[in-house]
Amino acid sequence: MPTPVIELINVSCKFISPEGKITHALREMSLCVNEGDFCAIVGPTGCGKSTTLGMITSLSPPSTGLVKVFGKPVAGIDPNIGFVFQTDAVFPWKNVIDNIAIGPIYRGKNAAEAKKMAADWVRRVGLAGFEHHYPHQLSGGMRKRVALAQTFINEPKILLMDEPFAALDVQTRALMQGELLSLWSELKASVIFVTHDIEEAIALADRVVVLSKGPGTVKSSYDIPLARPRDVSEARYSEQFIHLSKQIWHDLKNEVQI
Repeated sequence: MPTPVIELINVSCKFISPEGKITHALREMSLCVNEGDFCAIVGPTGCGKSTTLGMITSLSPPSTGLVKVFGKPVAGIDPNIGFVFQTDAVFPWKNVIDNIAIGPIYRGKNAAEAKKMAADWVRRVGLAGFEHHYPHQLSGGMRKRVALAQTFINEPKILLMDEPFAALDVQTRALMQGELLSLWSELKASVIFVTHDIEEAIALADRVVVLSKGPGTVKSSYDIPLARPRDVSEARYSEQFIHLSKQIWHDLKNEVQI
């Protein structure tokens, strides 16, 4: 068996508020993601989805258990990990090409080389002609394209995504899902994609993991047999897709009911 790229072994995580109140986010959760896998995580609010990503990046160390990345215990921020947040992590005072170039510059590239790389990514994410626009001059979908380019330009081996398309309208969201799969098929990073949307999870992922209500743990896991390359708009109408959606909702509904 290959060594998992990401491995969570019986991890639990709790937080203590300034008033001394203890909140348990995760309990005895185990998860493996192999090289090139696209894994989606769904679950109710407060089940620890974002905390899971935080443990992989070392931002939220587990209270108990072990987290491994590339077969080694997590001991700091790994430059091979890219993170796409729900809100745009773009610099409002920088234009598109400078926003995209900032990662390579921080990693030691000279400005000219970084901007050459950024120009290529501007084209690849469909923003040619908008290189010198600032974030306030862009639509939500365009800013999300900038955020994807900011991440993919660094060629991460692991890509963590925390509800990156939640704020987009339905049409733009579908376009961005297709854009993500296109970029991922080139990079072949190992992905953990957190979402509340069951249909989004099925449309994108190779596997969908369902978490229980908080403190979260893995309730079930579903392999997604839909063929790749995958048209996310067309896939939603297949019988397989509808059947999986019903199964996953059946697992999830008891967790979201009060």
